[in-house]
Amino acid sequence: MFHIFNKDRGNEKDRENDQKKNNIVVLKKTKPGMCGGTDATLDTDAPKEILSQDMILFDVTSALHTKPSQDSYEELINYVSAFAIKTKEGTFMLLEKRMGYQRRGNGSFSWVLVKENVFPKLVELVRECELAKNNGFHSRTHGLPENFGGSVNIKYASGENISFSNNQTPILSFDAGQKIAELFEDAMKGEKVPLPDLAALTEIRFLEERKDGGFTKATLKFHRDGTGLNIKSAKYDTDKIYESENMVDAETIHQIKNNIEVNGMLAWSGLPETEYHYSEKKSMTFVFGDQEEVTVESGRSLPVQIDRGFFNIELEMTTKH
Repeated sequence: MFHIFNKDRGNEKDRENDQKKNNIVVLKKTKPGMCGGTDATLDTDAPKEILSQDMILFDVTSALHTKPSQDSYEELINYVSAFAIKTKEGTFMLLEKRMGYQRRGNGSFSWVLVKENVFPKLVELVRECELAKNNGFHSRTHGLPENFGGSVNIKYASGENISFSNNQTPILSFDAGQKIAELFEDAMKGEKVPLPDLAALTEIRFLEERKDGGFTKATLKFHRDGTGLNIKSAKYDTDKIYESENMVDAETIHQIKNNIEVNGMLAWSGLPETEYHYSEKKSMTFVFGDQEEVTVESGRSLPVQIDRGFFNIELEMTTKH
C-alpha cells in the first residue's frame, strides 16, 4: 500500500514550466542518448526567505540519514512524507513514515481531516528548519531504482512557494524530518471533522461531462447481501446513448469500500483543485442510508499515496462493469 520514495512526480510539471523561464540555470544536463547521468537546475529567483504568514499547502517527502544515538535503530525515523492542505472544514493531513536502520523498516501511514488550522505551526517550522535555503534547486539522477532523496513543495496564499528536489540523496536533515513527523502526529490527534459512516453507504453515482457534449453516468447500488448492481449510460460522438446493467460481486464491492476508506475519499469534499486542469469534468457522489450525500470531484490537490482513489472506482464503474 505504501508508495515509498515516489513523491517526486507532483513537481515534474512545475519544473518543466520553470525551465522555460530565463531565471533557470542549467547546472548539469544529460547528453542525448546517454544512459544514466544527472540533470540539475537552479532557479536563481527562488526566494531564500518567505515573507507570507499564510501557507496553503505543505507537501514534503524525504529519505533521512539515520542519526546515530543511544536509541535502538529500530526506533529511528529514516523516511517521512507529510502532506497538509486547507479545506472548507479544516485541514486534510497525511503522514507516512518509516522507522529502522534499513530503508525498508517498519512503516506507518495515516490520514485525517482535523478542525484545527495547523498552518501557523507549519509556517514557524519551515522557518525553524530553514527549508527555503535550497529553494529552486532540482536534481534528477536517471536510472536509480528508487527515490533515495525527496521533494519539497510548499505554497503560500501570496504566491510565494518553496520547491526543491533531489532523487539521489536526502534533502532533509534527520532533525528536520523528526520535527515534521512529530508536529503532524500531534496535530492529527486533534478534533476530527465528522464523516459519514461507510457502513451506511447505499450507492455511488459517477458523472463525467465531456466538452463535446458526451457524457458517462453510472450508479452503483449496494445490496444487503454484499453484492451490487452497476447501471451505466454513455453518449459519445453520436446521438446514440449506450446503456447497460451488470451485477457486481461481493469481493469487488469490498474492494471499492476499502478503496474509499484507505484513501480517505469521504474527506475529499472541499479540497482545492489541482493546478493541472483536466479537460473533462468528473464527480462522484456517495449516498448513505439517511440520505446524506458527499460529492467529490476529480483533479483535487492530493498526495501521490492516495490520488488514484477516484480513478480506481471510476475504472470499476465505467469500464469493468
